Amino acid sequence: MDSRYYNAIESNPVVAAVKDSEGLARCCESEDIQAVFILFGDICSIGEIVDRVKESGKLALVHVDLVLGLSSKEIAVDYIKEHTRADGIITTKPLLIKRGKELSMCTVLRYFLIDSMAVENIRYQQHTVKPDFIEVLPGLMPQIIKKICRLSRAPIIAGGLITDREAVLGALSAGAIAVSTTNQDVWKM
Repeated sequence: MDSRYYNAIESNPVVAAVKDSEGLARCCESEDIQAVFILFGDICSIGEIVDRVKESGKLALVHVDLVLGLSSKEIAVDYIKEHTRADGIITTKPLLIKRGKELSMCTVLRYFLIDSMAVENIRYQQHTVKPDFIEVLPGLMPQIIKKICRLSRAPIIAGGLITDREAVLGALSAGAIAVSTTNQDVWKM
């Protein structure tokens, strides 16, 4: 992994996850935010959204599963690489992570922890897919985060339902390297 991704996330363990234009504007104004997870857009607007993040001096990671008009195939990653200045991608799809790695992009594999099988998938897939980061949702389960940190080779980012300082500190204390949140009040911590 390119150390600048790790360093940016480590320098401020709160990653701004933006889901609309208002959130985009606020995160771009913040001097504290180093990395941005882009959770909205379509094939016509994603380049401009990424440009706004990059022009504010931040890392831009696009959640390719949420960009309207893109397929769930590897070509979606090629599109992001060729038509935007994104530093990386976020996805729930291991094949897209593999393609992102082939294109030298930072990769975040997102897991929804709904049961023990989801945790077991992390154990299995981290060895075959090798994402740069693993994001687990919801991020309010310190015991599970701690377990995943022990079994994962990739740094863990906790996301989902992170709404206050206590949740941030709980996830970080459990071993997560960072948290991602759309809650703009948490970005200022």
